[in-house]
Amino acid sequence: MPHLTRLYVKTGLVYFVAAFVTGLAMAGRPWLPTTWPVAVLTPLYVHLLMVGWVLHLIVGVAVWMFPRWSRAQPRGPDWIGYGAYGALNLGLVLRVVAEPVFVAGGGILWAGGLVVAALAQWVGGMLVVALLWPRVRER
Repeated sequence: MPHLTRLYVKTGLVYFVAAFVTGLAMAGRPWLPTTWPVAVLTPLYVHLLMVGWVLHLIVGVAVWMFPRWSRAQPRGPDWIGYGAYGALNLGLVLRVVAEPVFVAGGGILWAGGLVVAALAQWVGGMLVVALLWPRVRER
């Protein structure tokens, strides 16, 4: 199994656990202080599960299983795969940090953090498309 695939899949497993810890916190809402911003956990839960777990697993398996890019570079240029990994994770981690702080009244700086997080995830998504598009072709 290629290193990039292992990296995506193992990172996805970490996000899977993080998503369910977040889900536990959401389920514990009745026992948490009323000042604790539990409502903000719903979008974080969805992002951790869908971007963190599902997308990482899909990309990792696709890098491994899709047809070759070329004989010289069977999985495509490494920099695209690692760039996508970095951008997706930067965006997701930044969102997980910035969103609760912004919702709790963190100010304009944290709103900017959310914009940067969204932009990083978009860049990561476009790099995933650039990596996989040439590998989706007719036989």
